[in-house]
Amino acid sequence: MTTTNTLAVWSGREKAGLLARERRQEYVFAYSADAAKGAQVSLTMPVRLESWLSRELHPVFQMNLPEGALLEVVRRAIAKVEGDDDLSILKVTGGNQIGRNRFTLPDSETPNPEETPESLDELLTFPDTRELFLELVARYSLRSGISGVQPKVLLEATERGTIAASGYIVKSWGDDYPHLAANEFFCMTAAKRAGLAVPEFHLSDNGGLFVMKRFDVAPDGEAIGFEDLCSLQALGTAQKYSSSYERVARTLKSFISPEHLIAAREQFFATLVLSIMLRNGDAHLKNFGVLHQSPAAHISLAPVYDLVTTTAYISKDVPALTLDGRKIWWPRRMLERFAVAHLSLSMGTVAGIIERMANAVMETKGMIPGYIREHPEFKEIGERIMLVWEEGVSGTEK
Repeated sequence: MTTTNTLAVWSGREKAGLLARERRQEYVFAYSADAAKGAQVSLTMPVRLESWLSRELHPVFQMNLPEGALLEVVRRAIAKVEGDDDLSILKVTGGNQIGRNRFTLPDSETPNPEETPESLDELLTFPDTRELFLELVARYSLRSGISGVQPKVLLEATERGTIAASGYIVKSWGDDYPHLAANEFFCMTAAKRAGLAVPEFHLSDNGGLFVMKRFDVAPDGEAIGFEDLCSLQALGTAQKYSSSYERVARTLKSFISPEHLIAAREQFFATLVLSIMLRNGDAHLKNFGVLHQSPAAHISLAPVYDLVTTTAYISKDVPALTLDGRKIWWPRRMLERFAVAHLSLSMGTVAGIIERMANAVMETKGMIPGYIREHPEFKEIGERIMLVWEEGVSGTEK
C-alpha cells in the first residue's frame, strides 16, 4: 500500500500550490511562487510567500471530504491500494469538488475528470431508486468530493428537456431515516414558497431520490467559489456543531460584501426561523456558506440547502448550534431579540420574515396529504412532519 504525501491544489483552472503532510504529521500548504491573487484557495488564506501550517488538514480542504456512508464506500475501495488517510481520499475524489478547489497529483496538467452526463429524466423516473443509487455510488463515489452524513453523490446530469449538461447532487436515504428524500423535498419546498433563494431541486417519481442542481457551477460550466462556515470559522468538520448563531452573524459581517450584507442577514434569519418551524436540528456550520467568483470579487450568502425535519426521526432533537447559550426551540421573543441585537434588523422586518415563513410552512403542509394518498408508505413520516410543523409554527406566534 502506498500513501499520498503531496497533492497539487487548483483554484479554478489555476494550479494554486502544493499541499503536503510533513513528517511531524503537520499539514503544509504553500502557494506557487507565481500564484496570482485569484488563486486564493480560501477567504481565510490569502496568497503569500509564507506557508500555511495546520496540525489537522486545513478546514477549507476538509470541507468536501466525504462523510458517513460515502466515506465508508471510498475507504473500502481505496484502502488497500491508496491508503485511507485524508490526502489519499482527496487524491481520488479531488477532481469533483464543491466550489473552485480541486486536487490532483503534483504533475497533473488538468484538475477536472471527463464526465458523461446522466439523464435527469431517467434519474427521476427510474423504478428502483435503491438499485439506481447503488449504481451511481459505484460509478461516481471515487471522484465525488461532497460532505454530509446522508448518502449522496455528485454527478453530471442533462437538464430536463435540453441537451445541456449541468452538475447535480443526488441523495438517497437508508433504513435509519426512511423517506428522507421526500422529507427534504417538502422542507425545501417550504423555503421556496417563502421566497428564499434555493437551487433547482426535484423528487424522483417514487420518492426515493432527492436531486438538487449544484449552485457552485455557473451557466458556462465554470466553478463558482464556495466556502462553508466551518472553514470560515477555522473549524474542522468534526466541530460543525461547536459554535453559535451569534458567531454565524459575526462571520457574515466579516466576510459578506457590504452591498450583500443586508440581504444575507435577512436570508440567514429567515433560514433560522424556518429551521425552527420545520424542527430542523441540522442547521450546523456546514449548512451555511458563501459564494464568490473569486476571493477579490463580491461575496454573497449561498442559497438555502440541506433542510430536513430531523424530529421526524429523533423526537427529542434540538437545534445544531446555540443561541443565547442554549440549544432549544426558541420562542419568538428570543428570535426577535437576536435579530435586532446581532443582525441589525428592524422589528418590522423581523415580523414580516416570521409571518412569511409561517405561511409558507402551512401552505406546504397542505401538500403532504395528497402526496400520502399517492405514496401511502410515506404516511407515518408525513403525519409526524405535519404534527411537528404545526408545533413549530405555533411556537413562533405572538
